[in-house]
Amino acid sequence: MSQLGVLVGYARTSTTEQRAGLEGQLRDLKFIGCTKIFKEQVSSIGERAQLEAALDYVREGDTLVVTKLDRLARSARGLSELVDILESKGVALRILNFGGGQVDTRGAAGRLVLNVFAAFAQFELEIMKERQREGIADAKAAGRYKGRKPTARAKAADAVRLFKEGKRISQVAAVLGIGRASVYRALEEAGLRA
Repeated sequence: MSQLGVLVGYARTSTTEQRAGLEGQLRDLKFIGCTKIFKEQVSSIGERAQLEAALDYVREGDTLVVTKLDRLARSARGLSELVDILESKGVALRILNFGGGQVDTRGAAGRLVLNVFAAFAQFELEIMKERQREGIADAKAAGRYKGRKPTARAKAADAVRLFKEGKRISQVAAVLGIGRASVYRALEEAGLRA
């Protein structure tokens, strides 16, 4: 593997409201010398076009840099697949904030540490989900479980009804507590034009 490659950064937040988090990642990636940075604001479980673009962009000898492991993968399997893709291209992975230090997969010790931490992170996530399921089951048994709050999609029929009753888009959004874009989407899906 050549050492002459470039540092390529990848920054991600789950929502557009996390602007400060994205800006912090971009600042850190620029500070350590990333010459190309791919950024996006999408959930890690959704399609990540900029991550795909970064994987396409990197070449042998390059290093893909992220600020934290959770910006890249949510599971040990997902991380392992990404590392395999990078290794097949001769590209290293560097995580800037990893258990108080940095990890770089260019060496065997870095790959070992990454795999151990990924396995622990996966275990922790599965334990958390297990506890959540137990808590929900207990709450249901006690008659206290309300479920999650309805999303804008669950309010689509109400949005269409209110619009047909003569309410303006902004009024429908205010009454239902959803964004105007959600109202437009509901109307479009119902075949109505605002």
